[in-house]
Order: sequence, then C-alpha cells, then structure tokens
Amino acid sequence: MEAVSIIIPAHDAARTIARTLASLASEKAIIGEVLLVDDSSSDDTAAVAVEAALRLALPLRVIKSSCRDAGGSRNLALEQARFPWIYMIDADDLHLEGGLRMLLATATKAQPRADMAVGAYRRRVDGGERSTKLPGGYTASGPANACAYLEGRIRSIAVGSALVSRRLIGETRFATGLAYDEDTLFWARVMARASLAIVTQPIFIYFVSAERSDDRFTVRSAARFLEWRLALRRLRSCGIAERSLKIREGLVALKIARVHYARGDFDKAARFLTVAEAAPRAAADVWRCIRYRLKISLRRRFSAPAIQPQRA
Repeated sequence: MEAVSIIIPAHDAARTIARTLASLASEKAIIGEVLLVDDSSSDDTAAVAVEAALRLALPLRVIKSSCRDAGGSRNLALEQARFPWIYMIDADDLHLEGGLRMLLATATKAQPRADMAVGAYRRRVDGGERSTKLPGGYTASGPANACAYLEGRIRSIAVGSALVSRRLIGETRFATGLAYDEDTLFWARVMARASLAIVTQPIFIYFVSAERSDDRFTVRSAARFLEWRLALRRLRSCGIAERSLKIREGLVALKIARVHYARGDFDKAARFLTVAEAAPRAAADVWRCIRYRLKISLRRRFSAPAIQPQRA
C-alpha cells in the first residue's frame, strides 16, 4: 500500500498536539512521514510533539516557521512532502481509527483512478457533539464539483477529512494572509481537476470554537473581506464560472452580516447584507436576506434612544 505524508500546522499547540499524534498512531503502517510545522510557537509545541512521536513510533519531522499563518505553514510542508499522498489535520483535532486507511484504500483500490478521497467527519462545537457531516452531491466533473462547492451545494471539506495525491496538488498552494476561507479556495482549485472518491465513514473529529470562528469576521471586517474577495477572484484561472464566484461572495457576506447582527453592530451588518443581496442567491438565501433586513430594521428602531421633549 502506498504511503502518506501527514501535514500538521501548529502554533502554541503544546496542550493538544500529543493527543492529535496519538490519534494517528493506529495508521502508522501507511504513514511515511509526519511534517509538523511549528509556526512561531511560544510554548513547548515542538518538544511535546517530538516526545510523543518517539513514544508512538511515528516518523515525525519538525519544520520551523515564522509565517503565523496556517495556510503558509501548510505550504511549507507541501514543498517538503515526499510521499505520493497528502493528508492534513490541525493540531487540535482528532483522527478516527481506520479513517486514513479507508481513504487510501478507496482511492487506490476501490476507485483506482481517483486522486482525491473525501470522507465524513464529526463536528464538535464548544465541546458539544454535533451530527456527522456526510459528503454528497459530487459528480464526475471536476469543474462542476468546484462550482457546486463554492456555491454551498456540496458540503464544505474540513481539513482532516480528505486525502489528496501529491501529483494532483502539484504547484497548488493555500492563499496566505487571509482571515478565513483559505481552505475553501485551496480545495476548489484542487477539486476542479480531481477525480473524486467518496467515503461515508467519519474520518476525524473537528473541534470548533464558535466565538473564535466568529471573531475572524469582526476584526477589520471590510478590509479582510476585500482581501479575501481578491483571492476568490483568482479562481477564474481554474475555469470556475463567474456566477459561482459571485454566489460565494454573497454567501460569505451574508455570514459576516449575521455575525455583526448577533453582536449588535447593525450598521456593519446592514452594509454586508447589501453585498449579499447584490449577489445571485438560492431561494433560501433570498429569504435569509429578507429576514435579516427586517431584523436589523426592527432592532435599530427599538434600540434607538428615546428623544426627550424639549421644555418650553
């Protein structure tokens, strides 16, 4: 069976990295190397990882980085990966036993022409278990899959649920300097050329902090959105339809509007909602925009300070 390069970006992950590595130990028969990118950590991430890898007999190599960017860290590891298949997981997530073997067996035996395998995953938000997220809606057309993925008609791929051949990745790299969605842009580029295989077995547990996730959308929200939109538009070079890019722009703008609304910043929520309303939308998103527009109007009206009558 072919071997896999595991890529793990890590920043101040001393508390979680040993657990993540331990979750991979059952797969070591097919793991050729584990590339841990220690990105500007101020704790003992690298030392803890080395100790755990020795104990678990995992072939760990630490790559030092100062990019302070998960996409940039993954790019460094992609440059150095030596084995035919690439599997990426974050330093605070957990691989589920047998998942990697299932992905590899599906891509090399069950569907031997596949160069990318996507599995299910379990999502844990703020410690609470959510339902298993199953892949679905994929077709035999790479460009059609990439468009459907950007439009939200195919469930997002979480890093940790996919195995992809190094040959397919080629020179494709993660966009750097973005606050969000860099994974989506990477997978869309890869998917546009991929022959896909689907695995319904959960591959890993994805740990999410709702507050930290939402924070990405509220800091320098306008500037970050423009930076992200520029990176999104570069996907035109992959043959992805302009309409799909505009739909993605609207979906992200709507999400930012919802976060600002939830945090009480109705002016910013209204501005991003205007961007979402200008994009092509599915019927469900049309109604979401209408609903949030009404909510913003009502909250503005009832949260405005009462005007006191002037005394004569």
